[in-house]
Amino acid sequence: MTYNEIKKNKAIHNYIAAADASLAALGFTEHSFAHVSAVAEKAGYILKTLGFDERTVELVKIAGYLHDIGNLVNRIDHSQSGAVMAFRILDKLGFNSEEIADIVTAIGNHDEGTGVPVSEFAAALILADKSDVRRNRVRNQDETTFDIHDRVNYSVTSAGLEISDDKKFIELSLTIDTNYGSVMDYFEIFMERMLLCRKAAEKLGLQFKLTINNQQLL
Repeated sequence: MTYNEIKKNKAIHNYIAAADASLAALGFTEHSFAHVSAVAEKAGYILKTLGFDERTVELVKIAGYLHDIGNLVNRIDHSQSGAVMAFRILDKLGFNSEEIADIVTAIGNHDEGTGVPVSEFAAALILADKSDVRRNRVRNQDETTFDIHDRVNYSVTSAGLEISDDKKFIELSLTIDTNYGSVMDYFEIFMERMLLCRKAAEKLGLQFKLTINNQQLL
């Protein structure tokens, strides 16, 4: 089964929509189809660029698409509950045990609270997920009531994740509108995520770079 077939699966579609609705009720940023599709494509880009085979690239995209379904259960420990949900879904769809193991391990380790880049597969998912910072993930349209999470996400007007031509570095490059959030605000919210990205990059044999407004900070 392919990534495109997973995207067309009605049950998976419903789980992702319901998970995002729960997060909307809690005031979190968008975790719906835009987010999971972006994560899937970025994770695929990472492994493809590093020379992984076509099926592994396809599987990491599936992991990216499914990685946040655990929010349907609860935001707390959503990576673990999402891994269990993914196991059941993929098993019923006929995936083999090796493929399920790769996907479930990555999903269960993608969150900065408990996650560890235990495999190159998991590392790609971590980098893809933690680099998805952008203005249009903010649901709140009233700038006067922004909290720091809203401000930081809204301040990011562009973001890019790119592996260098020599395959030595992976760089997250952000443009931040400091009228909404400062570089210090970004680190206050995302420092733990950036440190996890550095560990994930190392698992892939890369050095992680973070550039904000053309200044390298990590």
